[in-house]
Amino acid sequence: MKYVILIHSNPQPWGHPTGDYLAEYQALPQAQREKMNADLESLLGQMQEHGELLGGEALGDPAASKLYRWRAGEPTSSDGPYAESKEHLAGFFMIDVDSSSRAEEIAAKFAGPGETVELRPVMWPGGDGDE
Repeated sequence: MKYVILIHSNPQPWGHPTGDYLAEYQALPQAQREKMNADLESLLGQMQEHGELLGGEALGDPAASKLYRWRAGEPTSSDGPYAESKEHLAGFFMIDVDSSSRAEEIAAKFAGPGETVELRPVMWPGGDGDE
């Protein structure tokens, strides 16, 4: 089962890892931040060993994005960031796991202070994304 883990964040200034730039994360004791970072690195290593991690990327500053919409019968573009949201898509990880419960277990470990993590099934051609 393939899923995408979407990391939503709003650091000011924009940078990666996004948590390093969030007040909620910065307020944690240094030892706790170091443990959280080590736990995530360990999880990524384990996922890679088990073939669950298919890839992932950090995304650039949303202010550098372009939005495309359909208006008056044709596509139009405008500068980002995204529409009416304080949180922006900061990055993603593509995973392939044996069950939805495993995907949920992994996604919960990606959640950090000041960020929102979204777990979404990947659509298969002709499928509904949760097969």
